[in-house]
Amino acid sequence: MKYLIVGLGNIGPEYANTRHNIGFIIADALCQKLEGRFTTERYAQVAALKHRGKQLITIKPTTYMNLSGKALQYWLREENIPMENLLVLVDDIALPTGQLRMKKKGGDAGHNGLEHIIQTLGTNEFSRLRFGIGDDFPRGRQVDYVLGEWSRSETELILPRVDVAVDMVLSFVVAGIERTMTTFNNK
Repeated sequence: MKYLIVGLGNIGPEYANTRHNIGFIIADALCQKLEGRFTTERYAQVAALKHRGKQLITIKPTTYMNLSGKALQYWLREENIPMENLLVLVDDIALPTGQLRMKKKGGDAGHNGLEHIIQTLGTNEFSRLRFGIGDDFPRGRQVDYVLGEWSRSETELILPRVDVAVDMVLSFVVAGIERTMTTFNNK
């Protein structure tokens, strides 16, 4: 059984350690844990990983955040993966820093990557793992905040939460979304 795990972020070293790139950070940690490596393919960096008999096609779109749906749709079709086996890893300013929440569906909440995915797929009914980045920014400074780098204290907080996010991805693949939400959400 195949799964598509999509870490959202922006390519390039200037974005590497930014809040908006937490999806890439989780995808990298997943790849490292399962001893895989990314290669540059069409529209994305791709790692084919295995866990307990399941195949995880893990991608980091190279289309930039605002066009994430293009890469996601291509790899869903290319690998013939059903929508219920799709999981998007995304940053969320509505959640406190480090809080994790998995959902079966939902709106874009003002997130450009999710907005493009919903528009491209024509549905909002896909699973996503939301990683809280907090909302500690002055009015009108949201873009600077999400594209800003993690502070030292934030980094100390998020690193163990990235490990939990990886565990949630693996649980999604093995145990399914319902059990994963029950086990991990709000913890």
